[in-house]
Amino acid sequence: MSFRLAPLALGISFALGLCSPVRAQSLYELYEDARKFDAPYLAARALADSAQYKAEQSHALRRPTLGLGVSAGRSTIDPGNSSITRTGTVGVNGTQSLFNRANDATIAQADKGVEAARADVEIAEQDLIVRVAQAYFDVLGAQDTLTTAEANKKAIAEQLASAKRNFEVGTATITDTREAQARYDLATAQEIAADNDLRAKRIALDTLVGRVGIGPRPVATPLPLAPLPGTVEEWVTPVDTAAAVRKARIGYEVARLETDKARAGNLPTVDVTGNAGRGNSTTSPVIPNVTQNGSANKAEIAVALKLPLFAGFSIQNRIKETLLLEEQSRYQLEAARRSVAQTTRVAYFGVQSLQAQVKALEAAESSSLLALEATQLGYRVGVRVNLDVLNAQTQLFTTRRDLAKARYDLLVNSLKLRQAAGILKPDDVLAINQLLVK
Repeated sequence: MSFRLAPLALGISFALGLCSPVRAQSLYELYEDARKFDAPYLAARALADSAQYKAEQSHALRRPTLGLGVSAGRSTIDPGNSSITRTGTVGVNGTQSLFNRANDATIAQADKGVEAARADVEIAEQDLIVRVAQAYFDVLGAQDTLTTAEANKKAIAEQLASAKRNFEVGTATITDTREAQARYDLATAQEIAADNDLRAKRIALDTLVGRVGIGPRPVATPLPLAPLPGTVEEWVTPVDTAAAVRKARIGYEVARLETDKARAGNLPTVDVTGNAGRGNSTTSPVIPNVTQNGSANKAEIAVALKLPLFAGFSIQNRIKETLLLEEQSRYQLEAARRSVAQTTRVAYFGVQSLQAQVKALEAAESSSLLALEATQLGYRVGVRVNLDVLNAQTQLFTTRRDLAKARYDLLVNSLKLRQAAGILKPDDVLAINQLLVK
């Protein structure tokens, strides 16, 4: 039975091989596990959660500020009527911004930062879906490769035994035996490599989802090959909804706000300030027994206007800089659009190609099986040699391995197509789940 492990315990289990018996799980189950365990995804979530608090820090620019001020002093007047004056003041100071375009732009940028963080989470979630699916089907592919290697080795072993018997009775040459032995040794090496590859793929999947002792459910065959809905241009048209493009657009909008902030350097700022407090003063002259005390309450409110007149051309140069940075962001937005469109087109035609490959390999599997049966019959009646049988067996098992891989690649690339178009959702994982053996 599988169970959740902390990262340290998970690593120890991998190192010691203390894995519980494999239990089949669906793709969606493992995706749900990965959402709670995958470090890059959780890091993106944490960063997005922090963005709202960062924005609230900027919103504080519109809110009043209050502070408590306490001061104490001592002064001496000399020469002449020397005296010592001691003062103490306690008061509350407050400020409220009434007009500040730079602050408005800063707050708008912070709000855009929250939107960008949400886009980052969406990108991370789509990436997680693809990584889980890739690791899931990598394990299935490695299992099929190992199964094919074992079946191929078994078939070659039977052919090797047949060649040895025929050589002993004089109906075959030693060449047949040596050819079969060479194929058997090669099949053994391929089986060892396939077994090691399966172990590595399982470790990668376990590390991604934070569990051990699991196994993916196989894909039900034959795999339905429904044509892709819509044309390639219909897939490319909603390019602006992709998270990567949205993030680039937000970057462009933030750059425009930075230009607004720079231009605000030429504008006045208006603040209302106020303070209220109590002060106390004690003056002690040198003349003995003569002391003057005084205390008073103080309160004032004022409106302060500040208008910059000249700042050494720093504001003008800052505006020129932000305009060029704004242009850079606009080109980056266009580059993001083009990249998403290109990736979507490539993924679309890739899925179409894989669908055609699956159909062709299914036909090739049937043809290879018939060819092997005919070759085996020909070998028994003496019109085919041992090498012909070995070649036919290798062709059949290679075709089966390639067919399984093409099916898995088709499923993964269908998710990558939706990722490229920016429409990949967890519901798409559920759709893939329907194609697995129950």
